[in-house]
Amino acid sequence: MATEEVKGALSISAGVWVGVGARDEPEHLSGVSHFLEHLLFKGTATRSAREISQTVDRVGGDINAFTTKEYTAYYCRLPARHQGLGIGLLGEVVTSPALRDDDITNERQVILEELAMDDDSPDDVAHRAFMRHLFPDHPLGRETAGSPDTVESVTPHDVRNFFNSHYRAGSSVVAIAGPLDHDETLRQVEAAFGGLPSGDGTVARSGAGAASSGEIVQDDTEQVHLILGMQALQRDDADREALDVVNHVFGGGLSSRLFDEIRERRGLAYSVYSGATAYADAGAFTIYAGTQPVHAAEVMGLIYEQLDLLLKDGITDDELDIAKGYLTGAFELGLEDTGSRMSRTAGQLITLGKVRPVAEQVAKWEAVQQADTRRVIERILNQPLTVVALGPIDASDLPRR
Repeated sequence: MATEEVKGALSISAGVWVGVGARDEPEHLSGVSHFLEHLLFKGTATRSAREISQTVDRVGGDINAFTTKEYTAYYCRLPARHQGLGIGLLGEVVTSPALRDDDITNERQVILEELAMDDDSPDDVAHRAFMRHLFPDHPLGRETAGSPDTVESVTPHDVRNFFNSHYRAGSSVVAIAGPLDHDETLRQVEAAFGGLPSGDGTVARSGAGAASSGEIVQDDTEQVHLILGMQALQRDDADREALDVVNHVFGGGLSSRLFDEIRERRGLAYSVYSGATAYADAGAFTIYAGTQPVHAAEVMGLIYEQLDLLLKDGITDDELDIAKGYLTGAFELGLEDTGSRMSRTAGQLITLGKVRPVAEQVAKWEAVQQADTRRVIERILNQPLTVVALGPIDASDLPRR
């Protein structure tokens, strides 16, 4: 458990992060973490789903959850004077969910609708295909919410067994941020979460193999969705901050090379960007652009051109300065509310086992030098590309690098 006092704030944010996510599921139960995330709000031993919602609405707060590849998070935010109520409700939801058969049946249909909604979003479909090829035959390549087949096949026994096996004290972290008193908050947390059984519910993880080259997905869409990239750095890699800098220069911001060249100068895309994602033992560097079919080859060629320029010449001193300024400034601005502070604390504890001080993280970005960026460019961006294109296009329509 960790607390952070935020003097002058009017809200309190509480969260519990469970260190099991989509990559930790057996393949035949893919999506069960996300299924369980939905079900915890369907009722507890003493409250119905409506009573949970009414309790939060009555004080103007919110309660929600999300599932990632490596953890599942539950959180609430409400006026600070209702701290005890928020912590107690969150503890009840996480430690004693009802998990009734009827609720599982009903929520199954909700999740199938969620999957169908995602299938109607071609950029989501393209990103899912990209991850399958970036991490082939590996849990990181699976869709977090599972597939219709696995969601249909999950039984109430599967859900309850997954909960009992993995929702344990040793695999959970509680974090609270706001104008709080640590000792009083500790008492509230102990009372609310004391029902979590002891033991470690985390799962041993296996490393990913080599990526594949990708695929062309034929679809009758208005745009061609281009996604390309390569495996990148794991969460605790010493070059993470250098990759952050390179990513911002390349496609991570409004002043980035991709945004300037493809959108601002040529008007060939509305959405174009790059991003770096890190996991416990792997990572992904992703480049995306959505463009009309007539422009797809040109946009792909421009992405290749910018990659080659980056590999050949690196970044400029001015770009280095801008990127460091953006990363440190945006990071600090993002910690202006209790929710973001609580999320940062819980996320770092569940993934790293410690909380890096804000000043230390800022110093890591500020310490990045040109030699660091050149090293990470050669180390990551010089790998073979995984390429996925979705839309009314053939492989022969796109240039090769």
